Amino acid sequence: MAVDTFIPEVWASDLFVSLRGATVFGQPNIINRDYEGEIAQAGDTVHIGSLTRPTISTYTKNSTAIDPQTLATTDQTLVIDQSKYFAFEVDDVDARQVKDGGKLLNKAADDAAFGLADTTDLFVAGLMAAGAGNVIAAGDALTADAAYKIVLALKVKLDKAKVPTQGRFLIVAPEFHALLLQDNRFIDASAYGSNNPILNGEVGRVLGFNVLVTLNSPAGTAGTGLEVSNFVIAGHSMATTFADQINKVEAYRPQSSFGDAIKGLHLYGAKVVRPEALAVMDVDVTSGLPA
Repeated sequence: MAVDTFIPEVWASDLFVSLRGATVFGQPNIINRDYEGEIAQAGDTVHIGSLTRPTISTYTKNSTAIDPQTLATTDQTLVIDQSKYFAFEVDDVDARQVKDGGKLLNKAADDAAFGLADTTDLFVAGLMAAGAGNVIAAGDALTADAAYKIVLALKVKLDKAKVPTQGRFLIVAPEFHALLLQDNRFIDASAYGSNNPILNGEVGRVLGFNVLVTLNSPAGTAGTGLEVSNFVIAGHSMATTFADQINKVEAYRPQSSFGDAIKGLHLYGAKVVRPEALAVMDVDVTSGLPA
């Protein structure tokens, strides 16, 4: 593909779709984009205003004098402070000598979108783990039953925080998923009996959670020598707001070589705005599988 056939809007749109399609933590139903707004450059800020919850009082007929409560407002800021880019080129000689050489840029662009998505996912995952309002003390999961009880404890935390049951998610590492697969209370996605679309990385359901597995679960910090330590993250999309934009995608001919090049810029930011809607636990896991 030559630079003169490059359509920036089309490429930016395609990359954006590819990026969103490769995320687990950064996808709809895990985060929300309620405050995305217009983002033009790194450092942009979205102000999130919220009201305190009204007080519920008792009314007595012919007696109560109603004095309206003045609600206080709080302001949180979502800062677009992450700025990542990619830049690559395909030499004219390579493009000429490789079959379908014109598609090399397309393939490289897809790889770039995946790289951006992976970087974004790691950022959001770390933010959720650090910003959760419900934290269970670090522990071990040696058996499938132990893993189930950890999920149950996370559920109770969210129940007590009055987090809606509809739309809850549980994001785990592959080793924790391996334990859940050994418990008959876990419903594997293959047994859903439905052709409805499911989330990126969704592998099943347990205790009302949509269970997703990813390699991007934040590494644990309280290891006890078991196979692997990762945070198990449970929550609802109301907890974390996210905003992003592929700000610019350009094609050009580098002056120092003979080839076509593409560069792109990705701006984004995220914030945990409802910490009570996230529950986490640092879990040391042994799946019992051969190493």
